[in-house]
Amino acid sequence: MREDTMKERTSKGEKTSGEKTITPRVGIFGAGAWGTAVAKVLSDKGLRVEIWSFEQEVAQEINKKHTNNRYLYGVNLPQTLKASNIPQEVATDKDYILFVIPSLFLLNIVKSILGVKNIMEGKSYIGILTKGFIETEGEIHLITEVIENYLPGFYKDKLVYISGPSHAEEVARGKLTGLISASKNGKNAIRFRNLLSSDSLMVFPSLDITGVQVSAALKNVIAIAFGMLDALKELLDIFGDNTESLLLAAGLNEIQQVGLAMGSTHPETFTSIAGVGDLDVTCRSKYGRNRRFGREIVLDNVLSKFRNIEDLLANLPSLGYIPEGAAATRCAHILNKQYKLKLPIISGVYKILNREEEPADELRNILFKLTSPSKRQIF
Repeated sequence: MREDTMKERTSKGEKTSGEKTITPRVGIFGAGAWGTAVAKVLSDKGLRVEIWSFEQEVAQEINKKHTNNRYLYGVNLPQTLKASNIPQEVATDKDYILFVIPSLFLLNIVKSILGVKNIMEGKSYIGILTKGFIETEGEIHLITEVIENYLPGFYKDKLVYISGPSHAEEVARGKLTGLISASKNGKNAIRFRNLLSSDSLMVFPSLDITGVQVSAALKNVIAIAFGMLDALKELLDIFGDNTESLLLAAGLNEIQQVGLAMGSTHPETFTSIAGVGDLDVTCRSKYGRNRRFGREIVLDNVLSKFRNIEDLLANLPSLGYIPEGAAATRCAHILNKQYKLKLPIISGVYKILNREEEPADELRNILFKLTSPSKRQIF
């Protein structure tokens, strides 16, 4: 991004001409639970925030009732928060743009706003909070890599990726939370740290945009396995809390393997809140959609209505919520073969979602691979 296209604005506004304070204008794409929670935090800080919703009725509820009970039940939203279902409106004249859209639908929204003047001229700082990968022409890519290829050249190595253990339900209610703001451009990482930081939201900058993205995507895959194991604990005496901790530790090992293979620059990313912190809360929290999906696979047999993982992904909204780990599992399966890694948990989740194996049988198989002396993983 050209440094002369827009003066730096801080979370408290920017002094211009030594006199006037300008409040940053923020456009948020995605009025699900997480997008709405972020919009609330920024609006509560006094920023001018507009949020895009796919559903017109959600946008109307935000504008008229100042709630979003479909995705963030019981939370009152600031009256200053505005909503629209027209992408170009939300992108226009914004100093900061945040994407909080499920990975399956992200690219189409990015394409829809490429003609907006401030995007064409590189005047808006862009941050991404979507978790997952994007597949193009049969290859798996980090989200920021794909988005950069569509945006003007100003944005090369300037995008910011934001992640961490941050369930929307708690962030919206002011529970103390930590996030990582990662970018190859350190100044932009700090800009988004300043933008998002609040009394209850701590944000730490990082240069390891690859490691943070891989951690954010793959923790959802491990959380599906964790949810299945958590449900099986109720049915089988051989599984317990110790087993879940074994799975979590082994899952972190697999995340790190993929991260290093894809070019993570800082090994400590995986022991930070972006790595083990986000993995832990996603696996253990009652709010975790991927954990919920894993439990429903065992307890409600939700996979029975899908032929395979392709059918599941094509009809994912029919679940009533979007477990990002389902799409990430397919991508991770491809990455596993590409880099020739040993990822028994990720491979096992893929087999289950693809209807190749039954959950209880495959979970036993995974745990055997983790504990067998001849096949033991290194933690």
